[in-house]
Amino acid sequence: MPLDPGTKTMLDQMSQMGGPTTREVGAVQSREMYKLMAALDGEPVDVPRIEDLTIEGLPARLYSSSTDPSLPILVWYHGGGFTIGDLDTADRTCRKLAAGTGALVVSIDYRLSPEQPFPAAADDCMSALRWIASNGASLGGDPSRIAVGGDSAGGNLSAVVAVQARDEGLSLRYQLLVYPVTDCTMSAASYEENGEGYLLTADTMDWFIGNYLGGGADPKDPRVSPLFTENLEGVAPALVITAEFDPLRDEGEAYAERLRDAGVGVELQRFDGQVHSFFCLETITPAAAEAVDLAVNRVKAALV
Repeated sequence: MPLDPGTKTMLDQMSQMGGPTTREVGAVQSREMYKLMAALDGEPVDVPRIEDLTIEGLPARLYSSSTDPSLPILVWYHGGGFTIGDLDTADRTCRKLAAGTGALVVSIDYRLSPEQPFPAAADDCMSALRWIASNGASLGGDPSRIAVGGDSAGGNLSAVVAVQARDEGLSLRYQLLVYPVTDCTMSAASYEENGEGYLLTADTMDWFIGNYLGGGADPKDPRVSPLFTENLEGVAPALVITAEFDPLRDEGEAYAERLRDAGVGVELQRFDGQVHSFFCLETITPAAAEAVDLAVNRVKAALV
């Protein structure tokens, strides 16, 4: 399928503008540039309750569209290649998820690389999940109904904590994996097919992964690359969303297949004509709203 028309226009404009790569500008400037992209996700949805808080020493933000004292909980881990992204870049997505699902959405601001490479982010995300499972009632949530979710690197972290939650006996209802990083060896064919010209490049992913591994971690470590997890039986059911023109397409779909082979309930939805980050590009493509609606419906049903 050809590129989505709105997405193609955006990519053409970016190509004409030129400029340095993410690798060339470095982490600090890339973080500021990433914040500017948040505006492409449309006007922020009004959510009655938004609170900044601290969970296990980590900045976090709570979203709720209901006054119900015992809401299901969705723990959200933002994207950004383990290097960029924060509570503000995830804000519009979390607002939409809270408004649509009726759940208490808790966004976690985990530590970023290269300053804090693996396992900092994975440890932070699991630490926050443990706290929420034990203390979610104090936030107005129901700890017996928890889902995790995230986009890109956040999808990786969601998959990682879902496996660890199973191993620790912590019950999760669902995992929402939006174009997740699952294989940090970067060996999938989609890296060759979609590695240049489709917003996220293979070079940027190489830089992100290099930052995260810190020069020492094994890219096949299952907590780095959940695709290499030996046994996936018993992890939470999942929705895996992928994009046709995304370097990460094949690894996300391979992970969905691994889940299916392990007997896990999984739904895989590829959005044809789309690129990485389309889930957060509401002003660019109508597919963003379609994908969010799909995610909202599946999470809502899982958390009843």
